Amino acid sequence: MGLSAVRDLRDARSPAGPEELAEFETGVLSGFVLARAAAGTADTTISNDLIDLQQIRDWFSRP
Repeated sequence: MGLSAVRDLRDARSPAGPEELAEFETGVLSGFVLARAAAGTADTTISNDLIDLQQIRDWFSRP
């Protein structure tokens, strides 16, 4: 077994801006909805889940 140099990736990348965070949030929520729909979850249940997630997001005042 050999050794490898490891570096912190946070140093190589600048923090995400508001636009990148919004795109990420949209992608995650889209994936959540698609996964729940593919599992056969009712539309009303998915809608209620999204309402809960939106309330948490509003409480933190950020994505």
